Amino acid sequence: MNEALHTAATLRARSEGAAATLPGLLLQAERLAATILLGDHGRKRAGPGDAFWQFRAAQPGDPRRAIDWRQSARGDGHFVRETEWQAAQSLMLWVDDAASMRFASADRPSKLRRAQTLALALAVLATRAGERTGLATLPEPPRSGKAQLIRMADALMERGDVPDYGAPCPRVMPMGARAVFLSDFLGPAAAVTDALTAAADRGVQGVLVQILDPEEEAFPYDGRTVFESMSGAVRFETLKAGQLRDDYLGRLAKRRAALRDLCQRTGWRYQLHHTDASAEAALLSLYTALERRR
Repeated sequence: MNEALHTAATLRARSEGAAATLPGLLLQAERLAATILLGDHGRKRAGPGDAFWQFRAAQPGDPRRAIDWRQSARGDGHFVRETEWQAAQSLMLWVDDAASMRFASADRPSKLRRAQTLALALAVLATRAGERTGLATLPEPPRSGKAQLIRMADALMERGDVPDYGAPCPRVMPMGARAVFLSDFLGPAAAVTDALTAAADRGVQGVLVQILDPEEEAFPYDGRTVFESMSGAVRFETLKAGQLRDDYLGRLAKRRAALRDLCQRTGWRYQLHHTDASAEAALLSLYTALERRR
């Protein structure tokens, strides 16, 4: 009985701890999303839908049934009635939760926290625009509404045993969806190539966001240094860390060039974000890039 009570108390404590963190992440994401002025959902363009958008002059090639004869009777020319684009789209998000993403230097947020916040802020914006959102790590299809945001925030905050480096989930995404992958992309490159290639084959385009801590870019180490992976599985000690700088920076640049090339070949966009940079600027850049993918 005492063991059962202890187990129940432990589970309750864990649940309360998760519940205390969950609203914080969602609130932070909503505040970040509020910095993006959507206007009227950013939708003002012609396309499939029911709401009237505008009349335009008929052009060669327009079918006869597209002409609005009542409007045309008021003038000397023929006019076509256009509706506002209202097609619901799906936004798929993948946030790397591997151990390497928990790295943070100085008083900066961890790469994981920045990735979680940006992803959830994008989901907030998409939901406000009437779109469906989903996580590539969840088996459920993308959905709309506030309840989905809560489910996503809950999933993003889950903790468990993770590898040192992450890789995109090999999930089949909805045809024509948009997607954003957020990671440091320091792990195996083949998995990223496979994921973006499979996505492109289904007409899925999006943005690949590489998130790095400034210390990972500067490599400010010299002399005797102990390097250890975030999980503690790998440990390396050297007396001459400064001699590793050029080789390390060269490999990092090579990885970045490979990611850019992969995005170019698959129709995606590559963006680099540092955790000491503005989250607002990163979100605006992401939102703009996704809007161009419509």
